[in-house]
Amino acid sequence: MIDPRDMDHCRQAIRVGSLSFHTASKLLPARVRDPALALYAFCRLADDSVDEHQEKADAVLSLRDRLDLVYAGRPRNAPADRAFAAVVEDFDMPRALPEALLEGLAWDAVGRQYQTLSELLDYSARVASAVGAMMAVLMRVRDADALARACDLGLAMQLTNIARDVGEDARARRLYLPLDWMADAGIDPQAFFADPLPDDQIRDMVRRLLRTADRFYYRSEPGIQALPIGCRPGIFAARYIYAGIGGAIRRNGYDTVSWRGRTTKGQKIGWLGLSMLRSGLTAVMPRSAVLHAAPAPEVAFLVDAAARARTQPRGDWGEGRSGALLSIFAQLEANDQAQRSL
Repeated sequence: MIDPRDMDHCRQAIRVGSLSFHTASKLLPARVRDPALALYAFCRLADDSVDEHQEKADAVLSLRDRLDLVYAGRPRNAPADRAFAAVVEDFDMPRALPEALLEGLAWDAVGRQYQTLSELLDYSARVASAVGAMMAVLMRVRDADALARACDLGLAMQLTNIARDVGEDARARRLYLPLDWMADAGIDPQAFFADPLPDDQIRDMVRRLLRTADRFYYRSEPGIQALPIGCRPGIFAARYIYAGIGGAIRRNGYDTVSWRGRTTKGQKIGWLGLSMLRSGLTAVMPRSAVLHAAPAPEVAFLVDAAARARTQPRGDWGEGRSGALLSIFAQLEANDQAQRSL
């Protein structure tokens, strides 16, 4: 059980840090909403600690140590850590899922860029689909098809976020647009960092990201129908609110360099109502065959991990993946020691 004082801290963190998720969570049943807020608070604070920390390598290594303590049953004496530890214990959360998120944050810390759309989906799987899989676990859902669709929703949301933040990322000298797209458009990333402009080529890349996101939003919907009925409105709401950001970007001509896509309070209320309606219809509608589509290759390891009934020991999350995680940590430790020696 999560301590009520820790739960209050998590609610406030999400209310301030992620209004879209906080809004959508209101439609979840309390048995799922509270652990979901605790989970999201830990993930969001982890993401922010890397994003805002001057020494990013040190921040990720600290997160690794915090995760070790959580799975050892001795969480750091902080509300989000204690609440997340309670979630891990109560729901038998496979360690592979938060470790995947941690790997994605480590990629951010080393400034990794992505050559192809598939590589960008590898990243999105870690920082977003892993959270989707963890949400399914909180709903006691371990069916592989439903998990694959939860991961699709994570991919769609993350691609929407990336499309929205092109200008903000460029000004921070971050690039998530696939490098092969940039090369095809004749745009040098360093030149783009120096003078980011919403020209036709960049707008087209934003359009391509949103088109790919739409495909994953479509694939995700049959999975919502496979969730417990009380959970469906909240997940539909998350789907519509994030897709609504994409709609705002389209109406602005795909310019996310000089403008950041936003939705209004009125729109969110409308999407909440639509989510309730759609959820009611799912109770009587036949299930789509899309539910049984194979998972995207980039998320298959998450589906496999979450579908297992028991928590896995550290590192036991797919052939070669423990080595990849150790490798990125070794790189971070080397970077951290080099920085400290300056």
